Formats: sequence, structure tokens, C-alpha cells
Amino acid sequence: MTANPILLQKKIARVIKCFADKTTVSLDDALKVFYTSKLCRLIHEGVSDLHCMSDEYLATELLDEINRTNEEKGTAHELIEVDDK
Repeated sequence: MTANPILLQKKIARVIKCFADKTTVSLDDALKVFYTSKLCRLIHEGVSDLHCMSDEYLATELLDEINRTNEEKGTAHELIEVDDK
């Protein structure tokens, strides 16, 4: 299923904001992280109707993806920290 482009843009903005809120990452950095992720590609391709998932779920998936990628590359010191507000 393909999402309406305007609704998809708003969804992505909310996911990026949620990701930044969950972590110690700025909004600018969260934007870069999102647009270089596999999750971004999958959402834009309409895979598994990911755009239908909650913002919180997608932000958590993004965090998991980044941490997995860093662990695989051996850059565990670059793991994104969760902000325990």
C-alpha cells in the first residue's frame, strides 16, 4: 500500500521528532540518521505498510537499527544513548 505523500512527510517528521526525544540526538542529527537508514528506504518503498505503525514503534526500530549497525561495524562506542527523562 502506498501512503499519501503529504501524510507520509508528516509521519516521517513525527518519527524523527520522537527519535530525537528518545535519545540524546539533536533534531538535525536525527534527520540525518533517519534519511541514511534502511528504515527510511523501507517506509518510502511501502514495505509491510510500515507507515501504518506508530511513531513510537518506528523511532524504536530506528534506534535498534542504528545500534545494530554500529555493533556490526565494531563502533559500539558510537551507540546512540537513550535519554532517560
